[in-house]
Amino acid sequence: MTTRQTASLRGERLLNEPLARYTTWRVGGPARQLYRPADGEDLLQFLASLPEGEPLLWLGLGSNLLIRDGGFNGTVIATQGRLDGMALISATALRVEAGVSCAQVARFAARQGLCGVEFLTGIPGTFGGALAMNAGAFGGETWSQVTTVETVDRAGQLHKRLPTEFKVGYRQVERPAEEWFLAATLALEPGDVTESQGRIRELLERRNSSQPIGQPSCGSVFRNPPGGHAARLIEAAGLKGVLIGGAQVSEKHANFIINRGNATAADIEALIRRVRERVKAASGVELVTEVHIVGETEERA
Repeated sequence: MTTRQTASLRGERLLNEPLARYTTWRVGGPARQLYRPADGEDLLQFLASLPEGEPLLWLGLGSNLLIRDGGFNGTVIATQGRLDGMALISATALRVEAGVSCAQVARFAARQGLCGVEFLTGIPGTFGGALAMNAGAFGGETWSQVTTVETVDRAGQLHKRLPTEFKVGYRQVERPAEEWFLAATLALEPGDVTESQGRIRELLERRNSSQPIGQPSCGSVFRNPPGGHAARLIEAAGLKGVLIGGAQVSEKHANFIINRGNATAADIEALIRRVRERVKAASGVELVTEVHIVGETEERA
C-alpha cells in the first residue's frame, strides 16, 4: 500500500489499496487508487481534479457489493466515517450525509422523538448506499421519506434535486447520469422516544434471530420476485448449506451467502450463478441479484 497526499487536497489518497478490508464479504482485489475525503468541499475538489472518463466506484460500508479478485481499475471514493453529517433542519426534517450508517440514522431519529425510519436499523450499509438502491427492510423503503436530494457530478458540481427527478422502484433507483448521492433530507413524524427505541430493539432482535449476523456476508443477495421470497425458492431448490470453495449458502437464511473465512470473490460469484441456475430449473423463476458485482477477474494484466 502506498499513501500519497496531494498538496491542495485534505483527504487521504491510497494507491493500490486492497479492498477486502472495506467490504462486508471481506473479499476483493485492490483499487488503483482510493480516496477518503476530508469533507464535502474536499470531495468536490478531488472530483474536479480527476481525468475525464476516470472510472469511479463509491464505497460506503461495503455491503450489497462484490468486488472481484482483480480489483477495480479506477478510483474508489470511500465515504464511511467521512461524509458523516446528520442534523435536524426543522422540527421534523432530518438532513443526512451519504457516509452515515443506516443504523445511526434510525437511532438518531428515535432519540429526537421522531419516527418513520426505524426500519433503517435492519439495513447493513450507509445512507448513500440506501439512497442508491432504495434499500428496505421490515416493510419500509428509504425513498418513502425523502423530500430533497443533494448529488455531485464528476466535475465536482453540486445539484439539489427533488424525488420526482428520479425513477424509484423496488431496490433500484435511476438517477441522472454521472451523478452520485451526497445527502438527502427526510420528512419524519413526531413520535415517542421510548416507543421508537423499543421498535428498533424489536427489529434488531428479529434480524439477529433470522440472519447470519457475525458471519461475513453482503446482506440479501437476490431481490424478492413479485409475490414471492427469494429465500424460500432457494431453500426449496435444496441449496441451503451448498458450498463453492469458501463461499456457502447460509443455513440460517438462504438469501445470504457467507464467507467461511477463505472465500474468494470468484467463489462467491460462482455460487451466485449456481443458485440462479438451480432455482430457475426448480421453479422457473429467474432470480435477480440485489448485490452489485464490479471489478475485474484476476486475469487482469
